[in-house]
Amino acid sequence: MPAASAGLLRFFEEETEGVKVRPEILVGAAVALIVVCILAQIFF
Repeated sequence: MPAASAGLLRFFEEETEGVKVRPEILVGAAVALIVVCILAQIFF
C-alpha cells in the first residue's frame, strides 16, 4: 500500500526504548530550573 500521511502514523505506532517522562513533569522541571537560575542571579 502507498504510504499515507508521509509515514506519520507508522512513526507514532512504533515503541521506542528509553526513559518515559510525563509532559507535566518535564514542564515543571523546566520552570523550576528557570526560577532557580533567576534566584541565583538575584542573590549571588
